Amino acid sequence: MSRGSGKGLSLKDKLDGNELDLSLCDLNEVPVRELAALPKATILDLSCNNLISLPSDFCSLMHLVKLDLSKNRLQQLPLDFGRLVNLQHLDLLNNRLVTLPVSFAQLKNLKWLDLKDNPLDPVLAKVAGDCLDEKQCKQAAVKVLQHMKAIQSEQDRQRQRKLQAEREMEKKREAEQRAKEAQERELRKREKAEEKERRRREYDAQKAAKQEMEKKTKKETVHTRKPASSSRPPQPPRHKPSWSRSVLRVLLFVLFCILCTLAACKLTELQHQPLCISVNTLYEDVVAALQNHKTLQNMLQHNS
Repeated sequence: MSRGSGKGLSLKDKLDGNELDLSLCDLNEVPVRELAALPKATILDLSCNNLISLPSDFCSLMHLVKLDLSKNRLQQLPLDFGRLVNLQHLDLLNNRLVTLPVSFAQLKNLKWLDLKDNPLDPVLAKVAGDCLDEKQCKQAAVKVLQHMKAIQSEQDRQRQRKLQAEREMEKKREAEQRAKEAQERELRKREKAEEKERRRREYDAQKAAKQEMEKKTKKETVHTRKPASSSRPPQPPRHKPSWSRSVLRVLLFVLFCILCTLAACKLTELQHQPLCISVNTLYEDVVAALQNHKTLQNMLQHNS
């Protein structure tokens, strides 16, 4: 095993029964794989090295019963350090530890603990005590375990409270979501009912307008249509004879009679009858009067 990494030198050469002494080897890393291959080494001494941290797989060495990490430069322990459930003796003297992982509370078999000469948190330092003798180191193990269990319980309660708060918040969000969805459903239902009512009113209005139009059309058809039994074409209206037409007809008839009489008295043998003689004489007098009247008009026009 070479100095610094612990590789290259067989650990079996340092194994004495169930004790493995790797102190004063100037180690910067812990040879975890080699240690895991030696389950008989239940007592491990890694004191007086240059260890700054322990790898996470170090916690797989669950066969360890006694562990000496004193006089290194450890600033923290792995978070799952509590997996070393068989550990009974732990020496962390003269390191740079401030706190311990919460999983430390799982070291239920721990009987001896030394945390002297570490820049511990004041509360933890008071709980751990001085560990100046065997009795104080045993008391330190008991008190630190109790302290870490209390911290673990408090963290568990905090997690439970946080989880409960998250659940309540989730329930509240779900309730709000359900209320929102119910409100949206109610709104859609109301809008649908309003739309249905609007369409019903439009339908009724259209139906009423159609009926009114049919009534109007039927009424106009009744007023303009002749009875169905009469198939003859319409005849022009007959005008009643007026009084002026009657008079005109009488005058025309009288004039016709006069002309007929005059023609008979002029052109037939009746012209020598006394009545025709009178008619002819009257005719000649009228013609002479008309000629005189025409001569007078010409003279007047000429003088003017």
